[in-house]
Amino acid sequence: MNLMNTKIKPFTAQAFKNGEFVEVTEEDVLGKWAIFFFYPADFTFVCPTELSDLADYYDELQKLGVEVYSVSTDTHFTHKAWHESSDSIGKIKWAMIGDPRGVVTNNFENMREEEGLADRATFLIDPEGTIQFFEVTSEGIGRNAAELVRKVKAAQYIAAHPGEVCPAKWEEGEETLEPSLDLVGKI
Repeated sequence: MNLMNTKIKPFTAQAFKNGEFVEVTEEDVLGKWAIFFFYPADFTFVCPTELSDLADYYDELQKLGVEVYSVSTDTHFTHKAWHESSDSIGKIKWAMIGDPRGVVTNNFENMREEEGLADRATFLIDPEGTIQFFEVTSEGIGRNAAELVRKVKAAQYIAAHPGEVCPAKWEEGEETLEPSLDLVGKI
């Protein structure tokens, strides 16, 4: 998987959002920052804990100009049923994309072919539709939404400040680095 700095591919998918079925395409993503939050399946164990955690940060992400799209190979009908039956999932305000044919999941090279399930993966897309970062974790390792928000802020900072980079554990407001020959061997 070598998707860093590549453009997202065209897709059309059905999603469940705010009590309605909606169509989502790559055109909906362009012009703003977006997170694609892939998970293996609805009605499972680690997935609802991650989605609930991310839902707690959704308003903050919205203030940063970021839209979230969660994706699994379940249908949009299954997403609706899960949303209506789980307090954790009922908090979700973003589009829950159903991808039963695996088009979106395969576009991001994130399909477990032998199982027909998405891997547990996160992708940050910039307003031009370019993948700025991604991570894939093992089945049993849940993600941390607070760390995701930190990474979004770092990506937005470096996009707005060419020539600067954010060091490890960088938090908004902290010093950044300006790579140069003078820094080599001094960090």
